[in-house]
Amino acid sequence: MQHARYTALRQAFATARQERRARHRDIAEALQISEGELLAAHVGPFTDAESPLKACRLRADWQDLMAAVEPLGPVMALTRNESCVHEKVGVYRKVSALGPQGQTGLVLGGEIDLRVFYSHWQHGFAVTERLADGALQRSLQFFDAAGGALHKIFVKPESDLAAYEALVAQFQSEDQAPGLVPAEAWQEPAEQPDSAINLATFHAEWADLRDTHDFFGLLKRHGLSRVQALRLAEPRFVQPLPRSSAQELLSRAAQQGVSIMVFVGNPGMIQIHSGPIHQVVMMGPWLNVLDPGFNLHLREDHIASAWLVRKPTVDGLVCSMELFDAQGRTIAMLFGERKPGQAERCDWRQLLESMVEGQTELVPC
Repeated sequence: MQHARYTALRQAFATARQERRARHRDIAEALQISEGELLAAHVGPFTDAESPLKACRLRADWQDLMAAVEPLGPVMALTRNESCVHEKVGVYRKVSALGPQGQTGLVLGGEIDLRVFYSHWQHGFAVTERLADGALQRSLQFFDAAGGALHKIFVKPESDLAAYEALVAQFQSEDQAPGLVPAEAWQEPAEQPDSAINLATFHAEWADLRDTHDFFGLLKRHGLSRVQALRLAEPRFVQPLPRSSAQELLSRAAQQGVSIMVFVGNPGMIQIHSGPIHQVVMMGPWLNVLDPGFNLHLREDHIASAWLVRKPTVDGLVCSMELFDAQGRTIAMLFGERKPGQAERCDWRQLLESMVEGQTELVPC
């Protein structure tokens, strides 16, 4: 019975790719399964006539696997959430694991800049697909317990193919049976009522922040969701922005040559671009950055709220634009490019402050 189901899923995938060139994510959604389940149906032996895609299940040695990606050379890293896709080309250098059991990881390879949360990583596959033009596309793809995509690594023409094949052979799982049993998707903790928050203490602790990374701890201590914290913050630190601000900010950053940082993530990964951007294009509802080595695709119609957020640090105020969907999930966060120990860029500060409607006085650099 299961064999017939997997055969049907493979055939449905092949038809959708051939007739509509549909994306994996959209095919899975149309089939009412997760993207991880769709790939898992392609594990094990079957004929090329059934599907152009083949998947090899990988062992759950995620930290060691990520450390083994560097020899592949330049690859494309892709991280997305429901509303935004972040694609970056580079080499996976300076891979490290942090915290208890190494459940948090870093990749600090310059172009590839990642914050990894391995506790959400449950499934991984090496994927090979014969595309419409006959080319073979190879990738490593990682999913959460529900089969939701967390991170993907795509082999580029300039990648070391022998190193990729060696990595797959090293981390191939003994279990190559098709299928994946999805678990419940991870959910953010329920939001507390505003009345339960000690606003005086919350406001005082925000004012006493010394590093942007301390903000997560502030939210956790007070049991706040991110949007709730922004709603309840002092106006000197947070101001709402028009939902169209992201397009204006990116377009003007490109025109003015302002170097920025773009953070896009999901529960298992945050991926960061640092540097200038150049080509900003709207295509239907999609707000796109289409640069060599960096692509961003953001559903502007999914932005339910946008905020200017100011956080005190030992280096002065650090200001960001934060974008959220209707469920309060973070779509993307935009900062001026900076390193720890550096003050915020004046050009970024002035650009961001100009997004506030009716703003006449800029917060000084």
